[in-house]
Amino acid sequence: MTVSLSAYCPETGQLGVAISSSSIAVGARCPWLQAGIGAVSSQNITLPALGPAILARLEQNQSSEQALKAALADDRFSAYRQVTVIDNKGVSACFSGTETLGTSAMKQGLHCVAAGNMLANDGVINAMISAFEASSGELTGRLIQALAAGIAQGGEAGPVHSAAVKVVDDYIWPLVDLRVDWADENPIGVLEQLWQDYEPQMQAYVTRALDPRDAPSYGVPGDE
Repeated sequence: MTVSLSAYCPETGQLGVAISSSSIAVGARCPWLQAGIGAVSSQNITLPALGPAILARLEQNQSSEQALKAALADDRFSAYRQVTVIDNKGVSACFSGTETLGTSAMKQGLHCVAAGNMLANDGVINAMISAFEASSGELTGRLIQALAAGIAQGGEAGPVHSAAVKVVDDYIWPLVDLRVDWADENPIGVLEQLWQDYEPQMQAYVTRALDPRDAPSYGVPGDE
């Protein structure tokens, strides 16, 4: 039901997750991030509580593998979970339980980790890792490119309807948090268009938050 890629950018220190699913509003349940700490995707038969639990352990200086194992040990239904973790050094870990749905796969790459279930084929995850490793530029764009590559390789066995990308930087709030909660067709294309619209404005929102005196105009009536 879900494909995802979690990644770390060593140049900026940013962490991010891109994810897509046949289910509605995947971005509301599955990606969990904390600036300077790590990123988690909790998917398949999702337990959202795993995200914060793993991040809390990473913050206590546990490794990605240690944090993942400890959180799963507290979940009596861990056999139904598929989880990926990446920390603030780009070290990743992943788990897929025995009850993971359909064709499933996971792969760790350079500063990234991908996972999916109910896949059309097991080449989907390889395509995502390869696309991410070959890409450059803003982490958000790279994540979306990797997600699109996975869908182009076959994606899920059925159509996907939701997609999301979330990236954290130096702030306690996300730098990027874009979601397509439902689209009848091509949610990743809609997500990519959202990113193209948001990227030119992204830094302005950071400036408005940190020092409103330097805030650029929103360009709307009353704030020209």
